[in-house]
Amino acid sequence: MVGKAFSLFEMDSLLRSAGAERVGEDASRKLAEVLEDNGKAILFKAGILAKHARRRSITKKDIMLAAKC
Repeated sequence: MVGKAFSLFEMDSLLRSAGAERVGEDASRKLAEVLEDNGKAILFKAGILAKHARRRSITKKDIMLAAKC
């Protein structure tokens, strides 16, 4: 099942914009899974950074720093 955040159409479009001429449904599903997993990991790290800064809100800076880790 495709993750809650991404549709198969969005993943297909993203893969095609990266140069793929043909895209299998399994490739679209896997990309959605990978992006969702990586996104969750980044958000977890960003939450830790916000808490460390004694904030309850995650900021753009938290996301950028978490993505670099």
